[in-house]
Amino acid sequence: MKDYTHIFFDLDHTLWDFEKNCSETLSDLFREFQLSKFGIVQDDFIRTYKSVNYQMWDDYNRGRLNKEQIRSLRFPFTFEQMGLKREDVPANLNEEFLRICPAKGHVVPFAHEVLDYLSKRYFLHIITNGFKETQHIKISTSDIGKYFQEVIHSEICGWKKPDKAIFEYAIGKINSSCEECIMIGDDLFTDILGARNAGMDHVFFNRYHQQHNQPVMHEINCLRDLKNLL
Repeated sequence: MKDYTHIFFDLDHTLWDFEKNCSETLSDLFREFQLSKFGIVQDDFIRTYKSVNYQMWDDYNRGRLNKEQIRSLRFPFTFEQMGLKREDVPANLNEEFLRICPAKGHVVPFAHEVLDYLSKRYFLHIITNGFKETQHIKISTSDIGKYFQEVIHSEICGWKKPDKAIFEYAIGKINSSCEECIMIGDDLFTDILGARNAGMDHVFFNRYHQQHNQPVMHEINCLRDLKNLL
């Protein structure tokens, strides 16, 4: 393993536990808005929303959708997929989701332990395609902000992962070089392809043992594995 000075992390799914935080939020909203009155069950609602949201974020990362479309369409699409009408979506459902979900503080298992370990040895930073007004809330409520020197938002710098420009911007911001940096993320397209595009070493965090045939430099299934790798 090379001697690195800087480590870049993705935020959602890599450190901030989207699956758990989103599920809790959707459960809260299912009860608050009494969505069972539409003849749907909570688990199906959560599963359908996550599928719709995943596809819409993939489209966003590939430049097919914008921020406003994601926020205005994900619940209508979820209802439609469940055989309901788009107009059945309760008013303020999306607004409540945006208020509650980022304030959930669950992190991926061992995140604090690993960040505490790495922060004593490296400068740590975040590169995220997530929306800036929610990402800073997630970082604060999950109590991980203390570990990071820089948080690079795609919305602020103007480029999204996997564009190599966002990585070049990040490296320039910390006054470093590509050779001194490594990227850790859960997404083969945005994080791993992005790092490869920039010529940066990388670690694919494959928490759910996703089958793939993509070339990766390092692959882990648990954040704790980073303590042996770095």
